Amino acid sequence: SSASVSVSGRGGGFLLPAAVLLAVAVIHARGAPAAPCVPRVFSFGDSLADTGNFPFLYGNDSREPALRTPYGETFFRRATGRFSDGRLIVDFIADTMGLPFVRPYLSGRTAEDFASGANFAVGGAMALGPDFFRGRGVPMGDRMHLGVEMKWFHDLLDLLCPADRADCMGMMNQSLFLVGEIGGNDYNIPLLSRVPFEKIRTFTPSVVAKISSTVTELIGLGAKTLVVPGNLPIGCVPNYLMIFKSDKKEDYEPETGCLRWMNEFSKYHNRLLIDELEKLRKLHPGVSIIYADYYGAAMEIYRSPEQFGIDHPLAACCGGGGPYGVSMTARCGYGEYKVCDDPQKYGSWDGFHPSEAAYKGIAIGLLRGTYTQPSISTTISSCPQLTELGSSVEYKNCGTVLHLTVVAQVIGWLLFFVHFL
Repeated sequence: SSASVSVSGRGGGFLLPAAVLLAVAVIHARGAPAAPCVPRVFSFGDSLADTGNFPFLYGNDSREPALRTPYGETFFRRATGRFSDGRLIVDFIADTMGLPFVRPYLSGRTAEDFASGANFAVGGAMALGPDFFRGRGVPMGDRMHLGVEMKWFHDLLDLLCPADRADCMGMMNQSLFLVGEIGGNDYNIPLLSRVPFEKIRTFTPSVVAKISSTVTELIGLGAKTLVVPGNLPIGCVPNYLMIFKSDKKEDYEPETGCLRWMNEFSKYHNRLLIDELEKLRKLHPGVSIIYADYYGAAMEIYRSPEQFGIDHPLAACCGGGGPYGVSMTARCGYGEYKVCDDPQKYGSWDGFHPSEAAYKGIAIGLLRGTYTQPSISTTISSCPQLTELGSSVEYKNCGTVLHLTVVAQVIGWLLFFVHFL
């Protein structure tokens, strides 16, 4: 039987199991759950950051597999509108900051709903509006874009500070803004429409300019801490590896097996973005503008997948089979698709979007400060969870310290009452 200790109380002596004493010790050693490192997170972007706006916009579209299982199966056990099997980078960031997952803007109604921030990201969103592409001869239907997400943000400020926008300045100063990832779809859609690659490359300065003007607008509204992600290495995306399959060995990176020319393009976008953010830092010296190197953090996974427990970095868990887990005839949730037994062993969930395991790996790189410039852990210096993450060898699941403490308290009190009664 487990060890227990007799404690006297007003109801007479009762037994307190060693497990409860351990729980109490954990509580005293770590203190109560830490206050959030930032009061709110505001997020903009596309499917890499959408925590559930998509169902509100496209919920009646039966052709959208992301609205049903197996999407969401790993963590949420149901489809949430996230384009993955589980959590996204924004989820890991919010959790580590001591906040709940960021509420999708379209799911809230009152100011109280947004007490911890709001997420404006939508699956399929672009940086530029469709008119930009139509004007350059690229066929384009109506699509969500950064301009609409910013309009929603202005609407939210009207809700939070109805009398005077100036009342929102303090909140803006203290909040963390994630501006992206955005821009990937400005390339994905033309690429999938077989627009010549040389033409797509000419869009990049405009995409970066749009991200820059959005950052500038947020700073004008009072934002003081902004994280701006670059693009992921698109040459490692299973669908592109299938579509642009090549017989030429030189088209592939020897160390990863990713398509070299596509990754070079991602690096080109990121270089332009880094240069632009450097200009913005000079214009706004009192503002922390942090570049999040999604590319570098993701490449760690493709170069050393075993360090992340991933066996198939370039294959989709959910899709149509084949060497990259994808096919032309089936996609995740659509047609005769297959789902792997263990999504944590795969770098991609559905052939276009990373798995939770990959998102977690990228989040670790960002939160430790390895892949943020300047380091997010020094910028948000009041965050003990970040400090602990940066110094720890083994990454504890984001927020584990907080959750363990809460769990210990609950177990402790439950057992207390069981014994007392």
